[in-house]
Amino acid sequence: QLQASGGGSVQAGGSLRLSCTDSRSTFSNNGVGWFRQAPGKEREFVAGINWRGGRTQYSDSVKDRFTISRDYPKGSVYLQMNALSPEDTAVYYCAAARGSAITTTTEGYAYWGQGTQVTVSS
Repeated sequence: QLQASGGGSVQAGGSLRLSCTDSRSTFSNNGVGWFRQAPGKEREFVAGINWRGGRTQYSDSVKDRFTISRDYPKGSVYLQMNALSPEDTAVYYCAAARGSAITTTTEGYAYWGQGTQVTVSS
């Protein structure tokens, strides 16, 4: 079971750190991704990390601002978000991939957390 947390309201230029906790070792051998969904828009890939943690991938819109990482002993994956802008406002979801690699499509993920709201004001 995945639990996402860390969302909140910040001003443009601020930072937030999202956490995704895996209480049942759901993604211990899987890639993990962060997605986001803004009102009226489709869910989109934000960042992903493979099961070993040695490879990461980002969408062009967040590259160089967001960093994904994982902590195996804690069973957690993090998304550090810097230089936030109003365009980053969305519900953010973490998900466990069906395999060990990174995938950028929602179909590639088997388990989803409940989402955490991020709101960035200008």
